[in-house]
Amino acid sequence: MKNTLLSVLLLLGIHSLCFSQAVYEDERYVPETDPLVLEKLSEWQDIKFGLLMHWGTYSQWGIVESWSLSPEEYGWCERKAGSNPGNYNAYKAEYEGLINTFNPTEFNPQKWAEAARNAGMKYVIFTTKHHDGFCMFDSKYTDYKITSPDCPFSSNAKSNIAKEIFSAFRDQGLWAGAYFSKPDWHVESYWDPKYPPRDRNVNYEPEANPEKWQEFIDFTHNQMLELVSDYGKIDIMWLDGGWVAKTPKNEITSWYDVQLKNSDNGYIKHRIVNQDIKIDEVVEKMREKQPGLIVVDRAVHGINQNYLTPENRVPEKELPYPWESCIISGGGWSHTKNAKYMSGREGVQMLVDIVAKGGNLLLNIAPTPEGEWQQGAYDLLSEYADWMAINSEGIYKSKTLAPYKENNICMTQQESGETYFFYMCEKEETDMPAVITVNSHQPAKGATVELLGYSKPLKWKKEGEGFRVMIPESILNKPPCDHVWTIKVSKLKD
Repeated sequence: MKNTLLSVLLLLGIHSLCFSQAVYEDERYVPETDPLVLEKLSEWQDIKFGLLMHWGTYSQWGIVESWSLSPEEYGWCERKAGSNPGNYNAYKAEYEGLINTFNPTEFNPQKWAEAARNAGMKYVIFTTKHHDGFCMFDSKYTDYKITSPDCPFSSNAKSNIAKEIFSAFRDQGLWAGAYFSKPDWHVESYWDPKYPPRDRNVNYEPEANPEKWQEFIDFTHNQMLELVSDYGKIDIMWLDGGWVAKTPKNEITSWYDVQLKNSDNGYIKHRIVNQDIKIDEVVEKMREKQPGLIVVDRAVHGINQNYLTPENRVPEKELPYPWESCIISGGGWSHTKNAKYMSGREGVQMLVDIVAKGGNLLLNIAPTPEGEWQQGAYDLLSEYADWMAINSEGIYKSKTLAPYKENNICMTQQESGETYFFYMCEKEETDMPAVITVNSHQPAKGATVELLGYSKPLKWKKEGEGFRVMIPESILNKPPCDHVWTIKVSKLKD
């Protein structure tokens, strides 16, 4: 993932970089057939709200995760830190030397897990390894890891960070998901030191070097299997680096001749290389160890992308398959010094908007190099906690209700028949309106209309094909919650 200012993304609706293999909401989805995975996926669609964490040695510099190692001329790859950013080889050596100073002694995953649970989050996706190859788990297949003797944190009792995080979050009732980068810019079987890296891709031709490429396949499979074998119950394997994939022969052309859309630069060019890591084989092996495992092979069209992941954006409409918007909460994907976090209003309304369209929200929080969260992250989760304590019944297990959103009102429904109309407040709107009008639906005769967080039924009247709800004067300036007010209807008119 790339470091991008959330405020700009939300204001301009900027789309993230899309690779030629990328599958977004205007393209096909290949349904899973494994009944255990389908059951698990249905459960995942009910839990709605998760936490994503990008964390690694790069946090010490407060820079974008991994991407400054890629010799590509895009803003997110720019080298600004270190003592010699103008010299690529010197920069790479200094970047990889960050292992020698990474010592997050304030690491307390129990505190994070409690804050996430209180906010209503139901699953966590943690970066066990990003593209730079540094492992936040005790892999047997590399020394470039948090538990290496070269890393001062290796002597800490909590040095196997991924294991500690998964355990702490499971103890709070959350699902555990492992973010894992398929490309690895540290291992020599991907970026062979005999050649300079040319871009994000493998820096040699896999088909001309089958033994070396097989070495990389084995390395990647072994690390993925470690995560599903040695780290307890893993519910989701969330794979990044969609360019590492099998590419049909007719899509492999000459260097730098494939144009891809990018909203910042109009069009960019990108090399396409067949990087078949035999994903079907390793998925089968992982599911032998973790039956029902959800696999998200991001931006790779095929059966192993069990749900789709619009990045830093919310689709304009309901999508006809499982999906999750992964969104920065503040700063960038990785730690940003003095990060500005989204407001509680922005965060809560984003969750409601996504859920009303049938999706899940995966909210990213980036730990500091010391192993803490910034106060802004805790403040935001506290706003979620207050709101969800009153309104969560309209969120969890909910289904879509067309037209999903009407002006500033989102809507969901439960299989039992209750429907929920979420009034999204304006920025400075703290008092409730005396009347809330819904145009697209109408309560059935004898239905009960309520305001979540208020103990008495509300009066309502028909209004064309819709209805008007009268809000009692006694609570107009004392609403039960902030940001979004929820009208519940026991049964709609057929």
